[in-house]
Amino acid sequence: MKILMYSIYAFDKPFIENATHGKLEIEYTNQALNEDTAKLAEGFEGISLFTPDNASDSVLEKLYFYGVRYIALRSVGYDYVDLKKARALGIKVANVPSYSPYSVAEHAVTLLLALNRKIILGQKLMQMGDYRLDHLVGFDLYGKTVGIIGTGKIGAAFAKIMHGFGCQILACDPQENEELIQQIDISYTTLEDVCKNSDVISVHCPLNRETKYMFNKSNFSLMKRGVIFINTARGTIINTEDLIDALKMGNIGAAGLDVYEKEKTIFFGNHINKKLEDHLYTILRSFPNVLITGHQGFLTNEALEGIAQTTIVNFNAWAYNGLSENELK
Repeated sequence: MKILMYSIYAFDKPFIENATHGKLEIEYTNQALNEDTAKLAEGFEGISLFTPDNASDSVLEKLYFYGVRYIALRSVGYDYVDLKKARALGIKVANVPSYSPYSVAEHAVTLLLALNRKIILGQKLMQMGDYRLDHLVGFDLYGKTVGIIGTGKIGAAFAKIMHGFGCQILACDPQENEELIQQIDISYTTLEDVCKNSDVISVHCPLNRETKYMFNKSNFSLMKRGVIFINTARGTIINTEDLIDALKMGNIGAAGLDVYEKEKTIFFGNHINKKLEDHLYTILRSFPNVLITGHQGFLTNEALEGIAQTTIVNFNAWAYNGLSENELK
């Protein structure tokens, strides 16, 4: 099978190369898939995509015309692929249903700790020669209530870490994690209760119709004043304009974000000496109590190895028997 890897980077290409085996001919491009770059896939039976890519209705039609029949995603999320259209065209799509959940969970904890203990501000002040502690007061996590939205593998890993800190755990998920309930003291409740009672809220749910803009003016207004809000899931789960308003009013004490709803035009690219045209993003990152990382939560050796191996397994399964167990229905 001849495969084109879209949106390949220096950080993931070595892992793909190390994982490759079987009857696969792989070529790479650092360009993202879109209307203009779909033609690059001409002559390839399979392509691999990552979160910056756009496999919309019209793009999929072009891919089918150029001969693409298989798409392996190097991610858990698949919101950037029009699955209904792919099914209609007969294009098979598979994702990486799981990789190291600790990578994203630990990154969420990193954001939380850095914000709470004012690590970034402390370093800036020290570099200026100001060693006063007046602006660096945080709080003990021990005994605090942490609300977790989504208790799949990543949310469960985050819950266990927070339980280790001695936190009280509230959770919101339509499907309760019975295994997690057996392992730690966790209480499932409504989104409203999580918002009202949590000192920290961390988002670990997928993006779908129900979760798009789940966090908006209404839910932000319910939160404890000064809450620390963490999102390492998907940017569009949050209404950014409403988040900015909540930060301005002080409802949210700090926000740690590894994702942003319009990140496709910003993240994963080099914008040195370039002016970013995204007004909302410019405002968001201007807050001293907002810490943004560029969708790097998954970026560990273990996670990258798992993503690469599953991607190659998906292609080999298609190449040998036309079916992958990770196909999205």
